[in-house]
Amino acid sequence: MNVSILNTVVLPAGLALIMLGLGLHLTTTDFRRALTARKAVLVALLCQVVLMPLLCVALVEAAGAEPTVAVGMLVLAASPGGTLAALYSHLAGGEVALNITLTAINSVLSVITLPLVVWAATSHYLGTGDYIGLQPSAISTIIAMVLLPVALGMFVRHRWPGPAGRLDRPVRVLSLLVLVVVIAGSLWQNRDRLVDTIIVVGPLVTVFCVLNLSVGYWLPSVLRLSRGQAISTSMEIGVHNSALAITIAVSPLFLNDPAIGLAPGLYSLFGLIIAGAAAYFLSRRTQPVQASVT
Repeated sequence: MNVSILNTVVLPAGLALIMLGLGLHLTTTDFRRALTARKAVLVALLCQVVLMPLLCVALVEAAGAEPTVAVGMLVLAASPGGTLAALYSHLAGGEVALNITLTAINSVLSVITLPLVVWAATSHYLGTGDYIGLQPSAISTIIAMVLLPVALGMFVRHRWPGPAGRLDRPVRVLSLLVLVVVIAGSLWQNRDRLVDTIIVVGPLVTVFCVLNLSVGYWLPSVLRLSRGQAISTSMEIGVHNSALAITIAVSPLFLNDPAIGLAPGLYSLFGLIIAGAAAYFLSRRTQPVQASVT
């Protein structure tokens, strides 16, 4: 499949359909509960905005990573959760409404935090101090690909609850197909240097992904949040918006360095596989949360 078509048509349309399907399982009650779960939101944002970037610094320092790889890892760590985090949370039995709330909040925060991390990382590792400005396009992307499809799905559930329930199985099948297309597309785009990249950067992104998922699940559990909230936090932290990190790395408008994009690019592949395995494991250990689902 043509890479341009995959990135500009197939993936955005697929993600929008997935979010539409997730919206079929939600009501306004779910969001009210998520918004009132202040402790869960605070813990998740603390992990994503503060704790994981600090752990990323410790990881790249311990590994002696090359400067461009270190910058790429930190750009990735500072990126908000990806839209697929809600899908993985849904499959694992997490609270999807909490994921969507966290993605929206952290995406807005990242227009401030992400430029600061990029400035600090490029200053320390590259000696340049590049600074990317606030990016309103990130907010518009979240609205177009997450919030609007979810709102439409919620409307369909409210207006036609019977058909909405019958759409559950087809949407799950579609979700898995989209994941397969995303993984295959990532492999194809990196086919020329896939082996070298995996050998050099693969262990680093693998450890960081496992750390994200583990800390995201362990810390909420220790702080006595519900299992569903711990799963949601784990997936939200583990599934970063790699596309945003890659764009910042390679775009002439930002850092304009493909070498910086290697780590986020590989994470987009490894993260999907590792998070998928974690979601499967968690789904086998407990029944999915069926909040407000008949």
